[in-house]
Amino acid sequence: MTALKRIFFWLSGAGTETLEQCPKWEQRKYVAFGATVLVPCAFAFIACAYALSTLTDNPRVIYPVAAVWAFIILTIDRALISGYRPYLSVFRKLSQFSLRILVAVLMGITIAHPLVLLLFRDTITSVIEKDRAAEIEVVRGTFQKEKERVSAQITAVEAQLAEQRQRWNESFQAKFILQDKTETDSAIPGLTAEQQAELKTAIDENTAPFRERLAVVDKQHDELTPQYAKLQTELGFWQAEFERELNGQRSGLKGEGPRARSIRADQLEPRREEAKRLGALLEHLTSEKTNLQTQSREAEAAAIAAFEGKLAEINKANQAEADRVAALKRKVEEDQAGQFVSQQNALRETIKLQIETRLNELNRVQGELATVANQENDRINALQAEPRRDILTQTLALHALFLAGNQGGQFAFYTYIVLTLLFMLVDTIPLIIKFFTKPGPYDTLVDRDEVTYDAEHRAFLHSQRRYMENLASGNLIAVTRNKRLENALVDGVEHTRAAREFLDSLVEMERSFAEKMKLEEQLIGVAESDKRAAHEAIKRRFYEDLHHRMEVFFSTGHA
Repeated sequence: MTALKRIFFWLSGAGTETLEQCPKWEQRKYVAFGATVLVPCAFAFIACAYALSTLTDNPRVIYPVAAVWAFIILTIDRALISGYRPYLSVFRKLSQFSLRILVAVLMGITIAHPLVLLLFRDTITSVIEKDRAAEIEVVRGTFQKEKERVSAQITAVEAQLAEQRQRWNESFQAKFILQDKTETDSAIPGLTAEQQAELKTAIDENTAPFRERLAVVDKQHDELTPQYAKLQTELGFWQAEFERELNGQRSGLKGEGPRARSIRADQLEPRREEAKRLGALLEHLTSEKTNLQTQSREAEAAAIAAFEGKLAEINKANQAEADRVAALKRKVEEDQAGQFVSQQNALRETIKLQIETRLNELNRVQGELATVANQENDRINALQAEPRRDILTQTLALHALFLAGNQGGQFAFYTYIVLTLLFMLVDTIPLIIKFFTKPGPYDTLVDRDEVTYDAEHRAFLHSQRRYMENLASGNLIAVTRNKRLENALVDGVEHTRAAREFLDSLVEMERSFAEKMKLEEQLIGVAESDKRAAHEAIKRRFYEDLHHRMEVFFSTGHA
């Protein structure tokens, strides 16, 4: 326990020998001072370890350097509190404290800033990743323009290549007769435009009577439907009123009274009859509408069947014409086959050369596109692989977070200020506690020793100045050229002065003793022989001690 206590004494910057002369409570106070020095040291170790972890992941580098930095902070804090003296003037105390608090604040900032970055690590990381994503998007945009340019070249080459291949395929074909295209989106696929118009006219003529009657029925049905819906709503309302009257909720009388009979006769029964009439009429119109639609479809089917019979006759004539054209085509192909083959072979050779040229161009452009894509991937991978954990990058990200134009940025700034001040307070707490602590016994002892040393220093300076004045006014200047002789002379002069002062003090002490003893002897009576013997013994002992002091003084280096 004593060794641990001395360690805390050393941390507090106090002298162990002097503290052991002080009371226990004073020693406990300096143990507490030493413990406060460990707090900034621990924070310094954590802050430096985190700062180094943003640069390297090697623990053999992080922890030794962090330990050295923590020892430096510990040494500086120990020097600051050990150099503070409470027994000074107010001005000197404030100036001394201001200088030390400035150094402590600077050290506190170096410790507090990495710790604040550690606390805001997740938020700072999100800002850094957001900036990284923005840079990646910029890189992608830049390379996208280059890829679009190369892709446009590839598209152009592929279009030319497709055209040449189409020409190659067409060189194996011979088209003699072009047949007209037929449309298939009609009632009977394969009809010409005139046939479709003729079919439509026949269908319209067969379904015209039914369509006209169907339009009249739809109009009547549309007019009666809102009336029927309104009548049903009113009937529901008066039915509810009638039931409320029967239950006594309106007039307070249960049963079918005059009011209930009036509602039934004037409101319910007329509306029920009208609703029944309109419902029957709507049902009749619906049935008639269904019949008309069925008859219209049957008339349309009959018109289509009649037209199909007419088309059968036309198809026979068309088939005969097709057979004639096929025979003509075979004859032309047989006559021109030799000439056509030689021409197509020459054309194919030309097309083949053009296709090979386009293929080479396409391979070159595709290789260029692959190169651009690889460069983009390399650049993006490099951006993604960047750790971006250094203190400067994190500080810039935190600054960007502060400049965010919202309440979150202001809150983050205020939080950073509060945390930084808190860590600075923790880092400067040893000096602050030392400044505001009342001086104790240890401070008194240290101040007494310093005052003693200052007085001795001033006395030495005064003696040296007086010696030099005497030396300058005498004839001993030449003595100073011989250091041994000068030292002997200085010792002799100082010894002579010391011996004179010593003898003067002994004489003064003997004179005072003799006067006191003389007064005491006058008070001793004739019969007090024992008291007189004691006085004689005291006198003998005093003079023996006085003689012994003189012998010791002049025999131990003063002679």
